[in-house]
Formats: sequence, C-alpha cells, structure tokens
Amino acid sequence: MTSPEQSLDMSEDDTLPERPVRGAERLVSLDFIRGVAVLGILFANITAFAHPMLAYSWPDALPGGATLADDAIWLFQFVFIDGKFRALFSLLFGAGMMLFMERVWARGGSRWLQARRLFLLMLFGLAHFYLLFVGDILFLYSIAGLLVLPMLCWSAERQFWSGLVWYLLGALILTGLLAMPAVIEAHPAAAPDQWQTMMAGWQDRIDEAARETSVMQQGSYGDIVAFRFAEQSGQLAELLIVVLFETAPLMVLGMALYRRGFFMAPLDSSQRLLWSVVALIGGVLLSLPLGLWAIETGFPPFLTQFLFNGPSAFPRLAVSLGMAGLLTLWAPVCARSWLGSRVIAAGRMAFSNYVGTSALMLLIFQGWAGGLYGDLHRMALLPIVLLGWIAMLGWSKSWLTTFRYGPLEWLWRCLAYGKAFNIKR
Repeated sequence: MTSPEQSLDMSEDDTLPERPVRGAERLVSLDFIRGVAVLGILFANITAFAHPMLAYSWPDALPGGATLADDAIWLFQFVFIDGKFRALFSLLFGAGMMLFMERVWARGGSRWLQARRLFLLMLFGLAHFYLLFVGDILFLYSIAGLLVLPMLCWSAERQFWSGLVWYLLGALILTGLLAMPAVIEAHPAAAPDQWQTMMAGWQDRIDEAARETSVMQQGSYGDIVAFRFAEQSGQLAELLIVVLFETAPLMVLGMALYRRGFFMAPLDSSQRLLWSVVALIGGVLLSLPLGLWAIETGFPPFLTQFLFNGPSAFPRLAVSLGMAGLLTLWAPVCARSWLGSRVIAAGRMAFSNYVGTSALMLLIFQGWAGGLYGDLHRMALLPIVLLGWIAMLGWSKSWLTTFRYGPLEWLWRCLAYGKAFNIKR
C-alpha cells in the first residue's frame, strides 16, 4: 500500500529524465541530518546576525568587550558548533548532488540539469547576501557545486581520497598562511614594519565593523542594502578561499560517502557507533586546547584568527564526521518520535528555513525593525536561538501536512525544470 505522498508523486511521468525527486525516493537520514544542521547553523550564525561579522570569531568586538559568559559560550561554539554544521551541510550537499544525478542519469538525463539548479542557487545566494544576511552560504555552495560537477563521474574511491586529501591540504595551507601573522603578533619587535602594516589592516577591519554597526542601528532597510552593495561586496570574493579549501573538497567527500552507504544505517551498527564516538570525542579533545589557548591569552586578534580558521579545521572534520555517523544511526528511531519527525520536516525544508530564519533575525535585530543590533552579548542571544528553533520545528511540520515542498524548494524546482509543479498535496 502506498502512502498519500507516494501516490501523489507517482502521478508524475516516471519516464521523464527531468522531474523532481519523489517523496518515496528521499533518504530519511539525509533529511534528519539536514534538519539538525539547519538548527545548528542558526546557533553558529546568531552572533553575526546581532553584531558585525568580526564578532563571530573575535569576542572583543562585542560591545564593551567579552565577558566571562561570552568566553564560555565562545568556547562551546568553537568546540561543538562553529564550522561543524557548515561542514555537515557541505557533506550533505555533495551527497545530495550524487543522489540527484544518479536518478537523473537513470532516466536518461544529463548534468546540465544540475548546472541549472546550481546557477539558480547562485542567484538565490546573491539575493540572500544583499537583502538579508552577509553570512550567506548559498552563493558559496553554488560556486563549489559547479567546481566539483565534473567529479560526479569519478569512482567512489577516487572521490573519497581526492576529497579527503584536498581538504587536509587546504587546512594545512590555511594554517600556514595564518601562522605567520600570529607569530609576528607574539614578537612584534622582530618585524616592526610588518607589525605596523598588520595593525593598520586590523584597524581598518575594526573601523569597517563600526560603520556597519552604525548603519545597522540607525539606517533604513534601503540604507543597509546600499551599504552592502557599496562596502561589503568584496566579501563574496573572500568566500572563494572557503570554496577552494573547505566546501568543494567536503562536497566531493560527501559524494563518496553517499556512494559507500555512509548515510544508510548499517544492520550491525556497533562498529559505526564506535568509530563515530571516537571521531567525535577525539575531535573535541583536539579542539578544546586550541579554544582555551585563545581565551587564556586574551583573544589576541591574529592568534584568534589563526586558531579559529587554521588548525581547528583538522579536528573539525573529525567532529563533523562523528556527528554525521551518529545522526545516521539515530535517524530511523528519531523519525518515529514527535521531535524527530519535526527535525526531519525542518530538513526537508532546509532551504526555506535557512533563508526564513535570516528574515526573522533581520526583523529582530536591525534598527528600523526590532532594534537589538549591537546590544546583546552571547548569553542573551541564546533565547533568540531557541525562538528560531521553535519557529522552524513548528511551521515545517505544519506546512508539509498541506504542501509537498517548502516554498523556496518549490520555487527552485519550478525554475530549474521550467514548469509549475503542484505544490499542494
């Protein structure tokens, strides 16, 4: 017997090479992990919603500097949150690309459809960046997806080792590039000219953050959008470093993991459980001293940037893979629970939820709306994270009882396939 959703999906012509994935074809584990990831992304981004992006990694950019509570929450985020859920999304994006193309190829289609979808995602990302949130990742994913598109045809083994080595080399390069400024910061007398140049550059970043705060607190919505076009467009180019050294290799790794059955819970889960726990705990134990180093030295700016973006990338991969392994094991059980079913619904609507939370946070923080921008420290931001979680878990399940897709998922499908699909069940 088919479910109502399966019956509805089967009304579409199965012989068409270009048709959306049916509900019956979805992997529950991918939706569950994606739901957890979109919740975690809000926790990671909340400081950047409420303050200039500089405060995301450097607590002293908060008003009046960091408090003890700020330090503690920063450390928790550094160890468990920052970069981990972005990495999960990257792995899932690669797995989703592979899953999508397997089904397109089986129906006689080509990678052209995937390229169209990625180009449209790029446009969505640009709109999100300029109109809602400068911390956008959709543009980043679209560029990375186009970059790795030819690698969909590689063998699973080649994808796995290429993605893993690429990621580790990228982390090593970033660590090396960021190490020298941290060394000069520790011994400024050894290189006075370089130190002066570095401090001038850092002061420029502080001044830019102050201008951003002023516009976000006092400007109209139009002023904020104009500021982003005039002052912050360069951040899109900076994202290319993340694309090259992190997002693209993780997508390739995600392709390989999907093809190797990583996102399917094994019948004998004891081995999967063991290595997932070892990876998670090992990554945490390696991340913790890096975070404590930054706190104990009072968050020197260049050392903090080094620790946040350099060596932390190595344990970040272990934590992310450990999380993915555990969530895959828990997905079938959680799917039957009240909360788990709502997490899965949030994952099925991750695109709408990601952009929707940006709109909600805009209304809470920007000066012309809620007016909380630049006021709240990290502890006071936690209830707002909880509010966003409640909103996502609440509306996603309700929406999907009436509609087949989230609103942005539906729009993306219609534009990609060039036809209007029925959104209602």
